[in-house]
Amino acid sequence: MKNSVILKSFPNGISVIMDNTISFEDLLENIAVKFREADGFFKNASVAISLEGRELTENQEREILDAITQNSRLNILCLMGKDEEKNLKFLGIQNNLKFQEDENCGQFYRGTLKDGASIETEHSIIILGDVCEGSRVYSGKDIVVLGTLTGDVYAGAGGNNNHFVVALDMNPHMLQIGDLVYNGQLRKTSRWGFHKPKAEPRIAYTSNGRVQMESITKELLDNFTL
Repeated sequence: MKNSVILKSFPNGISVIMDNTISFEDLLENIAVKFREADGFFKNASVAISLEGRELTENQEREILDAITQNSRLNILCLMGKDEEKNLKFLGIQNNLKFQEDENCGQFYRGTLKDGASIETEHSIIILGDVCEGSRVYSGKDIVVLGTLTGDVYAGAGGNNNHFVVALDMNPHMLQIGDLVYNGQLRKTSRWGFHKPKAEPRIAYTSNGRVQMESITKELLDNFTL
């Protein structure tokens, strides 16, 4: 169907507007064709993706994201959800936190790190998923987790304190930047999930010889320097 998939750009992202009357298999094929045709336009842009027009299961969302990445050079930063406040916070982080501009400055990892998993890189890294308790991330530079962080993270792993860690929901088991370990109070959650604090994007960085952790605000980002 000719107009079963429509692509619309928004700041830092692409809306995929889908026909809700065709089969999912046909829709998936049409999405692949659409992004192959648009590859020369979008090139290797880093974007958020919004899926609109029909209800999708999590598996269907993953299949659509796979179809997009397999048929284009796009770097998908995240799937925009129905939580408008969270979407705006994410775009604020994306717009204001820039990795240092050197060769091969950043890498992407798409997926959730579960217990026992680990990633090591000398570059900055954006993780498109959760970093669960029992998993570890070592980065020679900065770490951004577009999900929940409850595992261990080591930014500036080469000993450089001049780096940061960001997560949309920050409650790490251990957090270290350079040779400084975060010793502040972390949020406590009930075993059964009751009274869980509201998730909010936070940033950990070093200041005055200590690791500070704060909620991300426009004022903080405007004054944030590395």
